[in-house]
Amino acid sequence: MTSPAKFKKDKEIIAEYDTQVKEIRAQLTEQMKCLDQQCELRVQLLQDLQDFFRKKAEIEMDYSRNLEKLAERFLAKTRSTKDQQFKKDQNVLSPVNCWNLLLNQVKRESRDHTTLSDIYLNNIIPRFVQVSEDSGRLFKKSKEVGQQLQDDLMKVLNELYSVMKTYHMYNADSISAQSKLKEAEKQEEKQIGKSVKQEDRQTPRSPDSTSNVRIEEKHVRRSSVKKIEKMKEKRQAKYTENKLKAIKARNEYLLALEATNASVFKYYIHDLSDLIDCCDLGYHASLNRALRTFLSAELNLEQSKHEGLDAIENAVENLDATSDKQRLMEMYNSVFCPPMKFEFQPHMGDMASQLCAQQPVQSELVQRCQQLQSRLSTLKIENEEVKKTMEATLQTIQDIVTVEDFDVSDCFQYSNSMESVKSTVSETFMSKPSIAKRRANQQETEQFYFTKMKEYLEGRNLITKLQAKHDLLQKTLGESQRTDCSLARRSSTVRKQDSSQAIPLVVESCIRFISRHGEDPLAGDQNDHDMDSIAGVLKLYFRGLEHPLFPKDIFHDLMACVTMDNLQERALHIRKILLVLPKTTLIIMRYLFAFLSHLSQFSEENMMDPYNLAICFGPSLMSVPEGHDQVSCQAHVNELIKTIIIQHENIFPNPRELEGPVYSRGGSTEDYCDSPHGETTSAEDSTQDVTAEHHTSDDECEPIEAIAKFDYVGRTARELSFKKGASLLLYQRASDDWWEGRHNGIDGLIPHQYIVVQDTLIS
Repeated sequence: MTSPAKFKKDKEIIAEYDTQVKEIRAQLTEQMKCLDQQCELRVQLLQDLQDFFRKKAEIEMDYSRNLEKLAERFLAKTRSTKDQQFKKDQNVLSPVNCWNLLLNQVKRESRDHTTLSDIYLNNIIPRFVQVSEDSGRLFKKSKEVGQQLQDDLMKVLNELYSVMKTYHMYNADSISAQSKLKEAEKQEEKQIGKSVKQEDRQTPRSPDSTSNVRIEEKHVRRSSVKKIEKMKEKRQAKYTENKLKAIKARNEYLLALEATNASVFKYYIHDLSDLIDCCDLGYHASLNRALRTFLSAELNLEQSKHEGLDAIENAVENLDATSDKQRLMEMYNSVFCPPMKFEFQPHMGDMASQLCAQQPVQSELVQRCQQLQSRLSTLKIENEEVKKTMEATLQTIQDIVTVEDFDVSDCFQYSNSMESVKSTVSETFMSKPSIAKRRANQQETEQFYFTKMKEYLEGRNLITKLQAKHDLLQKTLGESQRTDCSLARRSSTVRKQDSSQAIPLVVESCIRFISRHGEDPLAGDQNDHDMDSIAGVLKLYFRGLEHPLFPKDIFHDLMACVTMDNLQERALHIRKILLVLPKTTLIIMRYLFAFLSHLSQFSEENMMDPYNLAICFGPSLMSVPEGHDQVSCQAHVNELIKTIIIQHENIFPNPRELEGPVYSRGGSTEDYCDSPHGETTSAEDSTQDVTAEHHTSDDECEPIEAIAKFDYVGRTARELSFKKGASLLLYQRASDDWWEGRHNGIDGLIPHQYIVVQDTLIS
């Protein structure tokens, strides 16, 4: 490639990178604008609420006529085009829903009451003022954190740009050195050929007259050849040096590329969500308390308002920061959607797109992988402690903003006079000594929380980058190959299972195992299998079915059910759609979702609530047809699976309506139609079957040698104890933190952080 062509290619690559970075930068700017819009809407909403209650308090004395005017005033209130668009976008958010229901309820108010007026002026309005102040303060702090996160992200992108340019420069130097070396080789060949021709052309002369001339010519030719040989040696050394630099630069580029992609993914998937949580910190709970104060006054004033107030109470109950955050991100999907991953940009025909693990950089990569692993272990421990402190502080803040101090029923027990109301209100939430102390504590706790959160996010950023580099190095060095081998063999065995049974044996076996051993993988009654591997086999079985469990021809009908807000109505429509499926398919569905529902009841221990289970099993049970938006459709699929898990008893026919095996707790099968597989297999038999498979896989994969870095004393019967320097045999990875192995003739679990796997075997 000519120099102008090379320059043009480099320019195109850099321009493409700059375009992608500009798009991300534009997204980051729009994200801040989006959050600013939410803050403006929130301030406007709180201001409207304050104006509303202040005006309502004034017209309570004039009774229903003025109340009707108030309702019409706010309902007919015109907004600018921009504000109308904001309202249109936000009409599904829970605070706005409460506001709309509140305006409708005003039309039904028909009595003037002094106590109610006093509560509006001296209790509810100050609450909204506080919520507005707190929201503005928290949003400002959140925006600072968000700006810092965006700056860190742009810094990572700039670092990637520098590393990429360095890689291109060194690769160009290597190509140039190679070209110069070839030129020197050609000069050497040309000089040798020229010398030979000159000797052949010389005619014989008398020794006396020509001897001196011949000696001088030979001396000149030898000197020229030696100069060319020295030049060739120098260029050979220069080429070798530049080639090594190019390889190292490419490795650094690939590592930086992996770390950058991990950082970008982490920012869009985790940081933005956490940032919105910070913006909403305490807002929904505080608004909940203020509106509950209103509800308490109204319900005690007049029971006839029950019907309308029930609707408002339901909306207040649904004030949910998590669901509002999800709706917000869905409405602005293009803003919060993660960008495409950065792809490796090869330089001038360089086809290598992976880390080079060959000598002379192999030992360097192994050492670097070990250093990263040690560093990550320390960082994870430190960051986990920061996280615990942050979560404890968050719980304290939540306790502060969720105090149930909205009940004002005492104001109506004895007298409706102004004196009674004033004396009661003075002792409640709004008393100055109490509020001053509580607000001081709240602000101090908030400051500490944001300090810890910033520290935690920075630590998580560093861990993400280092983990990405470590994982890529580990993958390149082949350290995780054996776990993949074992899982592949298990899935291959699964494909051979008989699919004609009511409940396939592999499904029943996996579910029985997970149901009975789905707790801590280090518990003493566990067998040697990794829980994640068993769950992976179950998902692989459903993903590999020739005919999916959920046929593609009912995909659109099921997706339409997700849009229904009423859960019972949604379940009824799903039931109607599924009842057309074959009997065997319904039996398997009923069995599977009964098991998933049972598993979700222990979400506090296994972190598998219905939503997380839907995320895990959704892609395996129902694939998104080609031509559809995979991201948005997968979210609907997950919601559908979540609904079926929660409502499985209402969706699937009971045993009397549909005869067949039924899942029972503990993983056994209760058969209502004398199925040949209705006999319950004992836990011992199940364990023996799975263990036999485990040993078969282990026999096919050679064990790995490892050396103990520290002394370790096992905490349970399944954990091995060993001394520093002890030689250990590793069979396979049980999890990210544990190996299955042997020491002194005893099989058991070995902690990964306490050992060093032999470098020669890894490479």
